[in-house]
Amino acid sequence: MRIIVLIMSLFMIACDNKVEKTENKISESVVVENTAEVVDKSALQYMPEVVPEKMTVQEKKQRFRQLILPPVKRVFNELQQQYKDVKAAMRTGKNLANIEQLKQEYKAKSNEDLLERLKPHPVSIVLAQAAMESAWATSRFFVQAKNIFGVWSFNKNEPRIAAAEKRGNKTIWLKKYVTIEAAIRDNYRVLARGAAFEKFRQLRAKSNNPFELVKGLDKYSEIGAKYGQELAAVIRYNKFDKFDL
Repeated sequence: MRIIVLIMSLFMIACDNKVEKTENKISESVVVENTAEVVDKSALQYMPEVVPEKMTVQEKKQRFRQLILPPVKRVFNELQQQYKDVKAAMRTGKNLANIEQLKQEYKAKSNEDLLERLKPHPVSIVLAQAAMESAWATSRFFVQAKNIFGVWSFNKNEPRIAAAEKRGNKTIWLKKYVTIEAAIRDNYRVLARGAAFEKFRQLRAKSNNPFELVKGLDKYSEIGAKYGQELAAVIRYNKFDKFDL
């Protein structure tokens, strides 16, 4: 009799172990499925066209960095390489036709002027401007047009969207970009060509210090010198200068 009871006990223990293993597998499966669901939701937060309704300040900044930092680095590296190539060509006397074409494109009066215009400013300044102008990549202009710097449009034949408010009876139009990179590249181009940013370009030719360079962007905004001060504060508080290449 004792042998039978012992056999039955062993059989029940084996069954319990089998059930426990099955339950563990089911539990692991649920965890994997739940994790996948979380990943999907997280991915949605980093789409330019989707701004989650409820985000903490840190979540908003994390989304901004994920969306903006990679394309800024790519454009900076591209422009930095162009600057180095042109500088080398000037030194060796090669590709003179290309240099002359760039002078016309960038409105440069001399080789030195062209280099001033081609030298890209630090990543930290781009990030700070993007954060200020697009409300950390949540503005309507960014969501609907990937216009992260609030660049106006004066060409009715180019893709653009209207601002919500008018100035008197005048409609304000803003450029619409295909990609975030295109918006970043265009902003570099605006600062390289615009007569209002000559001071900024002169500073940029001598220094890579973002806190000094932003002083030359007083004509970028209607608030004048205060704009540079606000950019410096954004860079400093968010430690954007650690991304400078």
